[in-house]
Amino acid sequence: MIRADTSRSGPPGDVPGLPSPWVLARVTGPSMSPTVRHGDRLLVRRGDTAAPGDVVLARFPARPDLLVVKRVVRAVPGGHWVQGDNPFVTDDSRSFGTAVVVGRVVGRVTPRPGRLPAPP
Repeated sequence: MIRADTSRSGPPGDVPGLPSPWVLARVTGPSMSPTVRHGDRLLVRRGDTAAPGDVVLARFPARPDLLVVKRVVRAVPGGHWVQGDNPFVTDDSRSFGTAVVVGRVVGRVTPRPGRLPAPP
């Protein structure tokens, strides 16, 4: 299962030296492979709007303890329908319903972009 770990000292996920809407998220699990992989650190802008195709940090009201990185499929009443890029993992809207977007992923911090093959 892919999760974003924003646990750090101070406000959760805040990036030192960056304004507060920015957070770092550490990915765990294979649900967004090959786009995002286990161990990647992502730069997320909280409160950003999300459109279909965007990769986002989100929560499911049905599982508020679970913070996930998924791709927006479409807007639905109450939030967004999100799914992982790995078709074999279904810990997304197919299992938990509508998600509430916390922020939009704007880039990968580590490993540095270009160090891995580009996604298909």
